[in-house]
Amino acid sequence: MNITKANGKAEYALIDKLKKRAGETDSKIVDIVTTILNSVKEQGDAAVREFTVRFDGSVPKKTVIEKEELMSYLDIVDEDFKTAVIHAKENIYDFHLRQAQQSWMTTKANGVIMGQRVRGLKRVGIYVPGGTAAYPSSVLMNAVPAKIAGVEEIIMVTPPSKDGSPNPDIMAAAAIAGVDKVFLVGGAQAVAALAYGTEKIPKVDKIVGPGNIFVATAKKLLYGVVDIDMVAGPSEILIVADKTAKPAFLAADLMSQAEHDKLASSILLTTSLDIAKSTAKEISRQIKYLERQEIIEESLNNFGEIIVCENLDQAIEFANELAPEHLEMCVEEPLKYIGKIDNAGSVFLGNFSPEPLGDYYAGPNHVLPTSGTARFFSPLSVDSFIKKSSFIYYTEEELRKAKNEIVKLADTEGLTAHANSIKVRFE
Repeated sequence: MNITKANGKAEYALIDKLKKRAGETDSKIVDIVTTILNSVKEQGDAAVREFTVRFDGSVPKKTVIEKEELMSYLDIVDEDFKTAVIHAKENIYDFHLRQAQQSWMTTKANGVIMGQRVRGLKRVGIYVPGGTAAYPSSVLMNAVPAKIAGVEEIIMVTPPSKDGSPNPDIMAAAAIAGVDKVFLVGGAQAVAALAYGTEKIPKVDKIVGPGNIFVATAKKLLYGVVDIDMVAGPSEILIVADKTAKPAFLAADLMSQAEHDKLASSILLTTSLDIAKSTAKEISRQIKYLERQEIIEESLNNFGEIIVCENLDQAIEFANELAPEHLEMCVEEPLKYIGKIDNAGSVFLGNFSPEPLGDYYAGPNHVLPTSGTARFFSPLSVDSFIKKSSFIYYTEEELRKAKNEIVKLADTEGLTAHANSIKVRFE
């Protein structure tokens, strides 16, 4: 990895480079996905089958797995894996339960009643990738907060294996997380089916979950037809480290994100040149033993950087400007700085809180804003699966007191029918 000294220019040039990396989607992909969406909207399941055969080679004999059958996969998967998933689910549930909001109502002395009703969405769709990118952890992170929010039905879509069978680990995770039904279909056609509804696949109110560029593009184009979680870009990690950090830990954490994707970015900000050099050496040593070495190397070469800063304040200022998906604070007293970190998807404090702890187990959600959107977006949460309605009750006497001011506001805006709606009640 390249080592750069922060000078107010070099480090900010990196931000521009990363923004270009997450640029506009190729117009050819948009055209392909648009065709798929329109076909599924018009032809339903027939179009889903057609595109599944075209892209995946065949349609599995069995395409629907009901809740009862999902539970049977708990007897198939490795016991240690099942235990790990159950414990992770418990942690995720405990964290997200604290996010739950309650409906409320207030009654004033004059008889006016106002309030807000909070309730879960009726039906949500979860997209779970298949093949080499099959992540049971994503099932938990998407389904558990939806259950806490009170979503009535959780539908999952996921592509089957080449032999047409479902991934048993994904099915077991779905059973543990509380998924209601699974359809073995993937790609943009699966997203379209969830958005529009087909003869077999029910229409949902929101679609969440990661996917390839075709899935991400489909979600982006369908926003407005349904709600979506976010348009996710390549994965990111930014580590802030002082002289007390462990180079071996830093190197391992940087590569843990680099292995996701050749477009992933891994950046280290440190106040110590010795730490910078030692971390680079550790990367060279550790990478030899990792399976996804080629992806890691390309990611670090193109979008990795080690930047030596004058002090931690300078590093945190840059971190807030970059607004990374994951931010690790590998410093002597990490809790001192949490109040200064304004823009980050998730923050990991100390040498023994590595990013994979959050990916799998600790409890906070791993569906996080990327590409600098942590400046204004938040992680997936229980809030992502609720909707709110306000309500108002006025007595005749209280409306009479307010009528002249309401009429004045309406007349000022030129909306005479609005004004008339008030006046007519007192003529």
